[in-house]
Amino acid sequence: MSAGSALQAAIVSALEAIEQLQGIYDGPPARAAYPYAAIDARTEADWGHKSGVGREVFASVTLWDDEPARLEAVGELVEPALAAIDHVEGWQLVTLVPVKRRVARDVAGPWAMIMDFRARLLASQ
Repeated sequence: MSAGSALQAAIVSALEAIEQLQGIYDGPPARAAYPYAAIDARTEADWGHKSGVGREVFASVTLWDDEPARLEAVGELVEPALAAIDHVEGWQLVTLVPVKRRVARDVAGPWAMIMDFRARLLASQ
């Protein structure tokens, strides 16, 4: 399994502990109850070394909600949930750090909180 796929599975598992989320998806769903999260951890770069395979994975968690106060409250739970990740199948998680967080809104639609993370992983031996 690629590092990004394995990390995405670990992120989904960690976010399942957030009871307020109505759903967690691998991309924007056609229809879903608010608040929900869409995950993307498919962008990878080499982070290997002389004798081992490593990957740097860029992951985004996008929260969607029609109530900005609730969006902020749920957003505060994401970082601690991801910090608790202790297992990524087939990989050793070296670091998982927040990089950027922003809130945006389409005037005709819901609010979105985009949280970007950088993970560095080494292949398990």
